[in-house]
Amino acid sequence: MAWRDNTDCCEVVFRIFSSALHPHRCRNLSRHWFILMLRQWRMRSSHLHLVMILIFFASISMEPTSVRAFIGTYGINYGRIADNIPSPEDVVTLLRAAKIRNIRIYDADHSVLKAFSGTGLEIVIGLPNENVRDMSANASRAMSWVKENVQAFLPRTRIRGIAVGNEVLGGMDYELWGALLGAAKNIYNAVNKLHLANVVQITTAHSQAVFANSYPPSSCVFKENVVQYMKPLLEFFSQIGSPFCLNAYPFLAYMYNPEDIDINYALFQPNKGIYDEETNLHYDNLLDAQIDAAYAALEDAGFKKMEVIVTETGWASRGDSNEAAATSSNARTYNYNLRKRLAKKKGTPLRPKIVVKAYIFAIFNEDQKPGPTSERNYGLFKADGSISYDIGFHGLKSSSADSLLLSLKIACRIFESNVGLGCVGLH
Repeated sequence: MAWRDNTDCCEVVFRIFSSALHPHRCRNLSRHWFILMLRQWRMRSSHLHLVMILIFFASISMEPTSVRAFIGTYGINYGRIADNIPSPEDVVTLLRAAKIRNIRIYDADHSVLKAFSGTGLEIVIGLPNENVRDMSANASRAMSWVKENVQAFLPRTRIRGIAVGNEVLGGMDYELWGALLGAAKNIYNAVNKLHLANVVQITTAHSQAVFANSYPPSSCVFKENVVQYMKPLLEFFSQIGSPFCLNAYPFLAYMYNPEDIDINYALFQPNKGIYDEETNLHYDNLLDAQIDAAYAALEDAGFKKMEVIVTETGWASRGDSNEAAATSSNARTYNYNLRKRLAKKKGTPLRPKIVVKAYIFAIFNEDQKPGPTSERNYGLFKADGSISYDIGFHGLKSSSADSLLLSLKIACRIFESNVGLGCVGLH
């Protein structure tokens, strides 16, 4: 190909480059700036260099920007449907002592966001289900919500994500199903207009109720009445680089079908596991099978490359008379083994290269949650801050010597982060 001049050459490169870009990445691209840049390069380079530039930029631009809302593999949910749990400031102390960095809350409570300011903890806030309709119908309200609950606290409070609703699809409020996508789009557009899209990720969490079947994992598909709402949502999340968020509870699966599920399979204990003949894969624990079932449903819907993140998983330590599996021993076994499994930083049988990430449910037992007794007893910690059972964490209540040492260590870390000097003998 013969180029008439530098402008012709650069104009063609721009057109090819911008057409290759993902739509959410190219809307701010300046033709004038781009052509000037390439023209300057062209003055001292060959056409081959221009082609190399095009290939490089296109290769990094074909996929949407992916916000890193989850650092590492282990996180925890901070539910607060209780009147007797520690203050947000004490929760910060607890989380930092446990070295848990990733936190999810179910609203945007300002007392929590203020307490987390300057702590280095990464937090995903929630848009409650009762606000989804309003945000879907009113873009200006979505902008106001993001300004008041996100922009106002950044960057000191590390808000890394917004969960738009929780377990909406598959739930009982069918009107909410139709509002979810609009709410997610309006919240994202607000975040994007405020130039925060590379900091704050938009997601929504789903329960197992969105699936028609999950055994064996390869057979899993979305329910027929869910698909018409799920596919457009997945398409949008695919465009903006968001993962599929799954609330996965082996505890609930076992409780529903104890005759066919080996409790050891649910608790990461030694067992014979299951074999999926379709994929020729073996599973030695139920959580991996639940995650791969979600991957199978995503592939069936046309979203094979979408990552699955577990946004809730846990085991109740106490339950009603018909919840025999809800014991402190089982809860400890599940959460201890889960912590070990996540520390290995490995994938599932179906997606071995995608490291499993999970938020544990939850920090505290929540005494005001409705439903069966188990619902109020998922906490790794009791309401007074002491541990519910030992999986390697230390509670707020301990011996006076331990408490003094813990306080000194936390003060030292804050001093180091603010001043840059170390504390001798406290590490």
